[in-house]
Amino acid sequence: MVAGRLAHPLHVSVVYAGVSNGWAQWIAWVLAQEGCTVAEVRWSPLGRLPDVSELEAFFAQPGRALLVLDDWYLRFDTGRNREWAQVLHEVMPRLHDRVGAVTVTTRALPDEAVSLGAVTLRGIGPEEARRRVLAKVGLAPSSPYARQGKGPRYPEDPPAVANTPRRNPRFTGREDLLNEVHDLLNSGNGHSRRVLLHGPPGVGKSQAAAEYARRFAGEYDLIWWVPAATKAAAREGFAGLAREVGLGEGDQLTGQIETVQAALERDEKGRWLIIFDGAEDVDGIAALLPSGLGQVMITAQTTRWAGHGAQLRELPTFARDESVAFACRRAPRLTEAQAAELAAVLDDLPLVIDQSAAWIDAHPTADVTGYVRALDEGEPRPAGAEGATDHAADVPPAHRQVWARTLEALADRSPAVHRLLLLLTFFSPDMLPVRLLRSARPSDLPPHLAGLVTEPGNWDTALLTISELTSMRVEFATDARQDSTSVVSLRMHRSFRRFIRDGLTHDTEREYAETAARVLVAADPGEPGSPWNWHRYAEILPHLEPSGSLDSDDADVRRLLLNCIDYLRVRGEYQDGWALTRRVLERWRRTFEPTERRVLAAAHQEARMLRGLGRYEEAERADRAILTLFAEVGVENGIKLLRAKDGLGATLMARGRYDEARELYEEAAQNAVDWLDEHYVAQTLQFRTNLALAMGMQGHYEAACALHREVYDRRVGLLGSRARRTLQSGYYTARMLRLLGRLREARSLQAYNVHLLRRTLDEAHRQTLLAEHNLALCLRRDGELEEARKIMREARKRLIVLSGADHPDVLMVSLDYAMLLRVLGERSKARGLAEDSAQSYADRLGELHPYAIGARNNCALLLLDDDEPEAAHRLADQSMRQLQDAIGRGHVWAVGCAMNCAATLAAVGDVEAAERLGRDALDRAVAAVGSDHVLSANLRAGLAQDLRALGRVEEADTVERTALTTLATSHGPDHQQTLYMRSGARPYWDFEPQPT
Repeated sequence: MVAGRLAHPLHVSVVYAGVSNGWAQWIAWVLAQEGCTVAEVRWSPLGRLPDVSELEAFFAQPGRALLVLDDWYLRFDTGRNREWAQVLHEVMPRLHDRVGAVTVTTRALPDEAVSLGAVTLRGIGPEEARRRVLAKVGLAPSSPYARQGKGPRYPEDPPAVANTPRRNPRFTGREDLLNEVHDLLNSGNGHSRRVLLHGPPGVGKSQAAAEYARRFAGEYDLIWWVPAATKAAAREGFAGLAREVGLGEGDQLTGQIETVQAALERDEKGRWLIIFDGAEDVDGIAALLPSGLGQVMITAQTTRWAGHGAQLRELPTFARDESVAFACRRAPRLTEAQAAELAAVLDDLPLVIDQSAAWIDAHPTADVTGYVRALDEGEPRPAGAEGATDHAADVPPAHRQVWARTLEALADRSPAVHRLLLLLTFFSPDMLPVRLLRSARPSDLPPHLAGLVTEPGNWDTALLTISELTSMRVEFATDARQDSTSVVSLRMHRSFRRFIRDGLTHDTEREYAETAARVLVAADPGEPGSPWNWHRYAEILPHLEPSGSLDSDDADVRRLLLNCIDYLRVRGEYQDGWALTRRVLERWRRTFEPTERRVLAAAHQEARMLRGLGRYEEAERADRAILTLFAEVGVENGIKLLRAKDGLGATLMARGRYDEARELYEEAAQNAVDWLDEHYVAQTLQFRTNLALAMGMQGHYEAACALHREVYDRRVGLLGSRARRTLQSGYYTARMLRLLGRLREARSLQAYNVHLLRRTLDEAHRQTLLAEHNLALCLRRDGELEEARKIMREARKRLIVLSGADHPDVLMVSLDYAMLLRVLGERSKARGLAEDSAQSYADRLGELHPYAIGARNNCALLLLDDDEPEAAHRLADQSMRQLQDAIGRGHVWAVGCAMNCAATLAAVGDVEAAERLGRDALDRAVAAVGSDHVLSANLRAGLAQDLRALGRVEEADTVERTALTTLATSHGPDHQQTLYMRSGARPYWDFEPQPT
């Protein structure tokens, strides 16, 4: 044996079947590290007739050959494969000095493989496996094992993150296709590293994708399988990657999706593969496709993915030799001639070949020739094969015959399991809810099914029986604590499901639909707002329609539907939530009174979904429709009417119509006092909170602060200091204190509030992050800029994970963070972020919404910083006038915009106009917030600068002394804001959006 690197390279041919691609790559890499020249040779002899001279010629090439034996090469005991066994037995002894073998299977080796002296590489670790590989070619390791750079991973080490379906041991053929897909995925960059595997139903697109992921797993550090039969499932599945890789868990899917996409795009190695399986909804799913250096595979029937950068590769039906090989593996008693006849009748479609061969294997005495003839002639279905009808005209008769006989066999073998299969057709076929069924209450199931569910052994046996006879894919999970394995999911082909459903009578359909709905009701955890329950609602959602739950009048099912709708709202899935709400409302309004409790709940949700979608006009119409309905039917008081007013108020606030919102909230708050008893104290306080929020939006900070403080004190006494609503009131109070300029009180209360929120809720909870944002603003105004930056940057980052970059909370924090960066001197970053935020507000709320206008006024300050005074003045003047039109000249925001516009007038040299505007703005500020407010002080300081520039020095000195005295009194002589004013720098005002 030679130790150390070779002086003259040894040539080694690594010979393998396609299924062992990962092992072949790793072995080739190991040999190359020792200086060998290596050729990887994919050789699958079992598809051809054996020939001694051909085999000897194949292994007579220069150098040595290393044969990688896997399950494929061990099939020497069926059909013509026995002839290969004989040839290998005859030839290999003559080639023992040139040919070595390693085995990567856990199965026992046949005699022919033992004669090759094969050594196993499984279950021994990379160091020993490397030693054995090198020994087979006469070498010894030259150095300790170390995987370096981009070398392939040891095949028994899975990717760090992977959730691909388990391996299908019967996977057959597709060798050239899988290698072509590999070449396509590795041939481009950016968007071109996307491949669509398309083809008709039943050809095995999902199986091929899963096999690709398994074979080439060594090339990836992350492989993520996304069930994409629906947009909702695809979003949930893709967002799940955020939790898996530690990117955080948000309350809204959009934030998680954006976080995952950003992480994948930043990854410099690009060793990731994302597989979207069954993605037919191109428009709904395209936005999920990540960019970057990694790879994306899509399986679908549609070819529209070409318009999104995917290279197309069609997956045809089996080639005839693949059909024969597959059928013989599925039913070993088949001869090749019989398998060929079967394949011809079934058009080489893998799905039905699998099911027909399963039937043959399950009936060892059945006449195969007669079975195939019956399929070909399409004779009437056997008696008792329930479900096998001719309704599915798009399914060939032979295929329907296969399914009819499959159902008959299952009914004969186990009637209870047959009924379980019928029940399964009332759930989504893409991921049958095995766990939900398993956890169903026996009382919710018919007796014959209850007996299966309550006994784990019977349950798993039943599911495996269904899988074997119908070729439904089954997935297992292992419980290490119980040292047990159980079935966790099944997948049913859609056309097979449709075939079964088409054959059920109306009464049978109703019976199973009611059972399926009861299963879903039993699975409802009942709290859609709790993150602990989100996975359960995500599991329930796909089954609402196939179970018939959308058409149910049952009170429990209707409650489940409302909970699912609320789950979608909480998760920010407003489009899907609105669509589900509309379907529910259309059905319920035909059956129930419009003021029935659950109909009203759905109507309120419709308006909330529309608000979430930014469709505020439609939301307002929906809210007003509820109030109009109450007026028509004579509802003049009560909690229902108050909730309707509350909903309309929220829409008016979102539209920037603060005066109307306040009037409505004021009325609702008074109504609550008049109409509700002590049992509704919590709701009454919430109406008063909403009123205080509207007051704050109007710029009435003193009144808003007093009302928030009143509610806060009441909630402390009623709910305790750590209740979520109490903490919310504390946050609102601290915010108003800061806007009033009472920084010491605001900072103290907000710091305490943050402390309680972190302990009571969570550091990553939305309420905590918004409170930290307000604390950062307090610190900024106190001059602690770096600490403010640290807190606000982290809060913004976590909010993006929670909700996505365009969520209102994120836009609010982003705009404030931009203005903080401006103060810190990072003007380029500040300007980019401020302009992005302003545009997002305009896109979401409209160009003339107060938030969009105010954000543009902030951008004017950044233009002024960049020595663009003319552009700054145009934008400041425009935004000032627009804001005055939107909310009135006397609003504090309009006054702040006027302050900035005066600064731009001074910058362009029109000091007289600056002085006039500044004086007018000062009068309005005194009227709005008082003479001692920091806004009034800053306006005086700016006015003093303009007066001095006009030569009116004595007046300027008087005005400036008043301003400095005001700040020194309220903030202290050495406070950052006092020092800033004393430095002579021009005062400015930042527009700050407020939370609602």
